[in-house]
Amino acid sequence: MAEQKKGKISRVAGPVVTAEGISPRMYDVVLVSDLKLMGEVIKLVGNKVVIQVYEDTSGIRPGEEVIDTGAPLQVELGPGLLSSVYDGVQRPLPVLREKQGDFVSRGVTAPGLDKSKKWAFTPTVKKGDELQGGSIVGEVPEGNIVHKVLLPPNVRGKVKSISSGSFTVEDIIGELDSGHKIKMTQGWPVRQARPYVDKLLPDIPLVTGQRVLDMLFPLAKGGTAAIPGGFGTGKTVTSQQLSKWSDAQIVVYVGCGERGNEMTEVLTTFPELEDPKSGKPLMGRTVLVANTSNMPVAAREASVYTGITIAEYYRDMGYDVSLMADSTSRWAEAMREISSRLEEMPGEEGYPAYLASRLSEFYERCGRVTTYSGKIGSISVIGAVSPSGGDFSEPVTQNTLRIVKVFWALDSKLRERRHFPAVNWLTSYSLYSPMLEEWYSKNVAEDWNALRLWAMETLQKESELQEIVQLVGSDALPEEQRLTLEVARMIREFFLQQSAYHPVDTYSPLKRQYEYMSAIKKFSELAKRAVSLEVPLDKLVALPSRVNLGKLKFEETIDKDIKNVAAAMEKEFSALGV
Repeated sequence: MAEQKKGKISRVAGPVVTAEGISPRMYDVVLVSDLKLMGEVIKLVGNKVVIQVYEDTSGIRPGEEVIDTGAPLQVELGPGLLSSVYDGVQRPLPVLREKQGDFVSRGVTAPGLDKSKKWAFTPTVKKGDELQGGSIVGEVPEGNIVHKVLLPPNVRGKVKSISSGSFTVEDIIGELDSGHKIKMTQGWPVRQARPYVDKLLPDIPLVTGQRVLDMLFPLAKGGTAAIPGGFGTGKTVTSQQLSKWSDAQIVVYVGCGERGNEMTEVLTTFPELEDPKSGKPLMGRTVLVANTSNMPVAAREASVYTGITIAEYYRDMGYDVSLMADSTSRWAEAMREISSRLEEMPGEEGYPAYLASRLSEFYERCGRVTTYSGKIGSISVIGAVSPSGGDFSEPVTQNTLRIVKVFWALDSKLRERRHFPAVNWLTSYSLYSPMLEEWYSKNVAEDWNALRLWAMETLQKESELQEIVQLVGSDALPEEQRLTLEVARMIREFFLQQSAYHPVDTYSPLKRQYEYMSAIKKFSELAKRAVSLEVPLDKLVALPSRVNLGKLKFEETIDKDIKNVAAAMEKEFSALGV
């Protein structure tokens, strides 16, 4: 670390402190007052330095000491990140609780990684091997995965020595001929994106097991999605479902400025959840960054950068990572608060003028890439947005929409009808669908895209017919249009509605989704023929196979039952002469 220089505080305005007598660089970390509160340089004006402090500054007075550490805000990367719960600046909350109890005092700190725990290191290189920056030097079992120990990206040389055995993250496990000592840990500045070789096309879907998302509005691995919605529409539950069930190997969940009780639910439920793929605890592949609304506002601004840097580290090992930011609105509000304290010129609705560029900087750090280690890894970012009063025209939602390729709009009206997930199928969209068509037709079914378009078209027709129904009632419609309304209702109630809390319905594999939607389409086609033969619609709606189709999603033997119901449906229509 660089030599530490000392200065004095000249002004305090909430979490923003002005100091004199030091000459740091932008974004360097400084320690404020005798309490050694961590802060970050965010503005340089002449000989004055403006510092954003990550903790409560009450009681701090001008004249107190400020120490320049000479280094930017960094995270410690290495074995031990998985299963951890950090605050916005990577202080491990369980460790602080052991030191302090439930209420953490100011100025208390702890290293991000456990320095005493020993890890079983197995080298994958030998003496004399030529290594580039970002190369994998060995492996360590961690949580539900194998942690690949990486060289820092800016280091290269021949292996002079390498050891195997049990080591702490601080121990030297090898050396390069350049003199670089190899350790299992490395630091990385959070505001600087980790480098990669090449960015790849997003042509593989992130399978979520949520029918409305996978079938209608798919997200690609390395893609970006926004979940905007008013209070109580299910943003947090949707984020948690994606954390549990998406086919990413690593999950980074950033609770950025959410209410304490919501984050408590995450912290209490996640350790009890089982990873459906390995049968081990879900926390074994999860990193939680908890920065609730009652924590200092400045650390909230840093928390998303801490989360994305940890995600990039696991991406560099060749893993698929999904990052949930819940919610980016609270992050933007933290920026607005700090901007007003800096007396900057406000933009729309008081947000800083650089809101759009900050959001872009964050989202562009995702992607599916070829890493320096030669492997392919990805980061998919799903940002929840909490617009005030559910108004999607406010600046954070609008700026996010310009950046992301998938928009899952949560609807308060659907919530009132107890339709969950409350994703509005008319206003949501996915720009990845054309790129993912080939993957779906190869890996699930050739007519997957045709089935998806048919479902979207049916729901669109229903929306148009509903306007007429409100004027004249559904009985005034011809039988064929009444059938369209009935089929759309089946798609909505049987397929799109999904219970996050039901053991069977909570996750739906792609094959099951395809067969379920195909069975609904089969009913639609047979019923159309029956209606043309003047079979009353009421008779068709009352068919046992149609009723059973609605109950199927809660049955444990659903995959077998769908085929049985489809076969029964054909027999019932044959009996009607179709």
